[in-house]
Amino acid sequence: MEPHEYVVQDIRGEYAFLMQTDTDNAEPFQVALALLPPETDIGTRLSGMMGMFEIV
Repeated sequence: MEPHEYVVQDIRGEYAFLMQTDTDNAEPFQVALALLPPETDIGTRLSGMMGMFEIV
């Protein structure tokens, strides 16, 4: 399994809404902020796989 690329579209409370950028999927999905790097903010580009994310 390969990591995917995401961008943070929105943050609401304790959840971030990520949009996958390396596919045509237009539906954002929510991830608990606790699973993302502490410096994550709207517009942050992430690489992730199986619940593990890092800033690109």
